[in-house]
Amino acid sequence: MGSHPHPRTPDDLPVPVTSAGRDGLAAFRTRPERALVALDFDGTLAEIVPDPEQARAHPDAVPALAALAPKVASVAVITGRPAGVAVRYGGFAGVAGLEHLVVLGHYGAERWDAVTGTVQAPEPYPGVAAARAELPGFLDVLGAWRGTWIEEKGRAVAVHTRRADDPQALFDALRGPLAELAARHGLITEPGRFVIELRPPGTDKGVALAAYAREVGAESVLYAGDDLGDLSAFAAVEKLRSDGVAGLLVCSGSAEVAELAERADVTVDGPSGVVGLLAALAAAVSAPGPGEG
Repeated sequence: MGSHPHPRTPDDLPVPVTSAGRDGLAAFRTRPERALVALDFDGTLAEIVPDPEQARAHPDAVPALAALAPKVASVAVITGRPAGVAVRYGGFAGVAGLEHLVVLGHYGAERWDAVTGTVQAPEPYPGVAAARAELPGFLDVLGAWRGTWIEEKGRAVAVHTRRADDPQALFDALRGPLAELAARHGLITEPGRFVIELRPPGTDKGVALAAYAREVGAESVLYAGDDLGDLSAFAAVEKLRSDGVAGLLVCSGSAEVAELAERADVTVDGPSGVVGLLAALAAAVSAPGPGEG
């Protein structure tokens, strides 16, 4: 969680701890119609749960997004999950006000648009199926079968250690062997919060975010995430800043991942804090207010 509360503006927005973040918030406030709001799903809009299939968006997430989305250029949910799964677990389909929402699933390889309600997806990557078939025996040989759980993700497969007696020790022990297994099948590994994902190379949240920011012509970008896989999106925002696009980096605070909090402009208290920030942004841009700077 955040190490200390952020100072707040009069309209209940946190004051970013960096000058670049304050510039990003000011740009958002000045021209919200040119702003892109991009969000991770698990750990950011939805609490992390032992069984990923039980994850659901925070109950106030959709109302906050529906209030904010009509006032900005676009809202994008960028996730490693299949796009359709994130839409179902988020409750995003058919919601008035979310016409500007897109879900970029599998790190941007899939895309769901609220306007059409359809998913655009490429053909499955053959290495994923081969690695998935090998995983049970592979984990058994390592003596790790009892403490792990395999999650099917369509264009990726993930090995979770959260249910193990010592999740961190098992996670650390599996990183090297799973990286070797992935490489044999032309895949890469993406570590997260007690999970190691095996997926095709060439896509990550940063690539997806940068491409979508260009597509919508964003003049400012807010990105909120909670995990190691969000570092590439943080880096993309930092690169956009160097190209003249304002940026605001938000960490959905977690004691499990310190790297994001160290690079963030604002740290909030998990999904409830993210939802509160989205609602405050929607209220703050409903009428002209003083810029932050």
